[in-house]
Amino acid sequence: MNLFDLKGKRALITGGTHGLGMAMAEGLANAGAELIITGTTPAKMEEALNYYKGKGYTASGYLFDVTNELDAAKYFSIITKEIGDIHILVNNAGIIKRELAVSMPVSDFRKVIDVDLVGPFIMSQLVAKQMIERREGKIINICSMMSELGRNTVSAYAAAKGGLKMLTKNLATEWAKYNIQVNGIGPGYFATSQTEPIRVDGHPFNDFIINRTPAARWGNPDDLAGTVIFLASKASDFVNGQIIYVDGGILATIGKPSNED
Repeated sequence: MNLFDLKGKRALITGGTHGLGMAMAEGLANAGAELIITGTTPAKMEEALNYYKGKGYTASGYLFDVTNELDAAKYFSIITKEIGDIHILVNNAGIIKRELAVSMPVSDFRKVIDVDLVGPFIMSQLVAKQMIERREGKIINICSMMSELGRNTVSAYAAAKGGLKMLTKNLATEWAKYNIQVNGIGPGYFATSQTEPIRVDGHPFNDFIINRTPAARWGNPDDLAGTVIFLASKASDFVNGQIIYVDGGILATIGKPSNED
């Protein structure tokens, strides 16, 4: 099990104050990693840090916008001085704006691209400079099934996540010679506070997800822990430029007929 031991490693998780980011951070902490969390909302940061520390994890938090390259560089320098080098980066911070492409404001499209694609580039670039010097590092980009599929009202999100998939492959290509592994995770549909209103029997979207997913259920946030630990650990030292879809099998199938058990 030493392959998955993260003791002595520092993991920076953007957007690690809630939802799936928090679940992945907890998984890394359970494997021994020290947590550095970024966010933009003071109340959420306080709540998250109280939760992490209440669990006995070593955790610290920094408030800044990952799309602001000057602020990101400033706070990354502070993190390095106060805590030390980063061994694991999880680019999790992201947003979605649901709007039909024909009527979506260009400003909204740009905002999604900025947060979901440019932000990971900025943070990866900052972290990679010290990883290259150290000749070791793990970068994990949180992609999506929308890296592979289209769906009404998510054109900006799908464009950003598709771009993040290809950024993952390109960064892996450039930095593999420095013993840096850059991979991605593509979560499926998960049971979070955001999806709670539609995860009820009889709701059309809930029924759609249950029927469309071979596992016949929503994912639990804990289902991501194993994958993020694997990609953050020595167990994945020869895995590079890959996207692992944690989706209960959705991308493996065209779906079952409505009259099939």
